Amino acid sequence: MILDRPALESLEERILAPHASFSKRSRGRAHPEEEPGSRTGYQRDRDRILHTTAFRRLEHKTQVFITSEGDYYRTRLTHTLEVSQIGRSLARNLGANEDLVEAVCLAHDLGHPPFGHSGEVVLSRLMESHGGFDHNRQSLRIVTVLERRYPGFPGLNLTWETREGIVKHETAFDIPDMSEYSPDERGSLEAQIANAADECAYTSHDLDDGLRSGMLRTEDLADLDLWKQLQETTGWTSGPLSDLDRHQMIRAFIGLAVQDVAGCTAALLESHKVKTCADVRRLPENIVRPSDGFLPALEALRQRLFDKLYRHHRVMRMALKAERFLSELFAMYVTNPKILPPAVLEQAGREDLHRVVCDYIAGMTDRFAMDEFEKLTNPYTKT
Repeated sequence: MILDRPALESLEERILAPHASFSKRSRGRAHPEEEPGSRTGYQRDRDRILHTTAFRRLEHKTQVFITSEGDYYRTRLTHTLEVSQIGRSLARNLGANEDLVEAVCLAHDLGHPPFGHSGEVVLSRLMESHGGFDHNRQSLRIVTVLERRYPGFPGLNLTWETREGIVKHETAFDIPDMSEYSPDERGSLEAQIANAADECAYTSHDLDDGLRSGMLRTEDLADLDLWKQLQETTGWTSGPLSDLDRHQMIRAFIGLAVQDVAGCTAALLESHKVKTCADVRRLPENIVRPSDGFLPALEALRQRLFDKLYRHHRVMRMALKAERFLSELFAMYVTNPKILPPAVLEQAGREDLHRVVCDYIAGMTDRFAMDEFEKLTNPYTKT
């Protein structure tokens, strides 16, 4: 038996919750296209995102630790894959559309520049007088303008719901600009799941990477309620934290976080008497979130990560390098645009030079940015 698109759409109608986003009811694409016979619209979105140049570049973009620190630590790509896995799990638990969640999760960081959040801070400052920069809007720009793979339109021509999910990506580190996507409404259940999955993923893997690197010590966490709960769950009490102990801790944390978000969300869906996707959007706040009982412990852990890991002197040194690399590259390109590659220079003839340079730098991997900096500043390096 072959499940074609109509059969897959009918399957969604039978197994998903009534408040899910059904692919058959999508608001469609900006440029009309005939949908394929073998995939739903959201599955097609996911596949188009996976094949982009921007997605492949995530492999060599910093999450917290710059790639030169070692091969073990998360990159922007492995972070994205972990977000996708957690998002799919939550979607199945809550009866949401797993394909839409996966598409949003895979696209949510496409616009991140090199060197993690440090790179975003630099570009935001440099573009302050030229329209600004944040990675959510850059992700949308990539899928609507910058990726050129089809003769009939720019970008990927994703469905409205996937684009909305990218725009309404919202975490403690991300404040969305959603002026063109029903700004008075909350995101769909699937968009909110992607947000929660992102927060769970970065907290768990930053905890993991921090402990493995030695920049974060078990003593730094000993007074935290959540750490004590993880100790109780895993049976680890004191002494050196082995790799196996650490893996158990991280696995326990993800399990606790996902279970809590799923339980809290299910309770809120019931208490608000949510029956449709439109009901989710009309609520005054996001409904996919940790419970009031779990949130303080979670926030305390995140604050400790901020204090002890993100502000560790080695991480701050990486940020200082990022500031220098990107600031000087930006200045050199804007001052001497003829050093830009021909395709980028051609684009600069049609758009604002600062925006084109910003696009070019935001698309770089850490390694490419460092190599480019070396070529343009070291007279003994071949250009």
